[in-house]
Amino acid sequence: MTTLEIFAIILAVIGIIGSIVPGIPGPPLSWIGLFLLYLAKVPDDPVSTTTLIVFLVVATIVTVLDYVLPPTLTRAMGGHKAASIGAVVGLFAGMFLTPIGMILGSILGAFIGEMVVENRGFWESFKASIGAFFGFILTTGAKLIVCGWMFFIILKHII
Repeated sequence: MTTLEIFAIILAVIGIIGSIVPGIPGPPLSWIGLFLLYLAKVPDDPVSTTTLIVFLVVATIVTVLDYVLPPTLTRAMGGHKAASIGAVVGLFAGMFLTPIGMILGSILGAFIGEMVVENRGFWESFKASIGAFFGFILTTGAKLIVCGWMFFIILKHII
């Protein structure tokens, strides 16, 4: 196993972690791992240029959606910027309490942000927090699928 292949695996694993942990760009890191494998030119089964380009496009789309979809869904459910910010703060706070803490922290943070900062009622705050939560779940799921797929390709070509 070459150094490039080792770094490809490491970046793919960090990419999967980054799909869940905010602040770590999961799909771009996984794609860089795939690119390193392409550069390694594994003789038995090399990664094609087409695969590399397709995953570059997919990783870019998923990364852009990660920044666009959650606030869009929050606004669609009647939320404001405070709900989006509260969801991120709650997500960071919940990181220490397992994935369930992250999910509940995201919902609770959006709810509190909407209720306290925007001075909205219970129902409006609840709807906004659900929008923020769905945005988080959809983008996290998409990132996990894309990063997992790239990880699979990397392992398939190395093993």
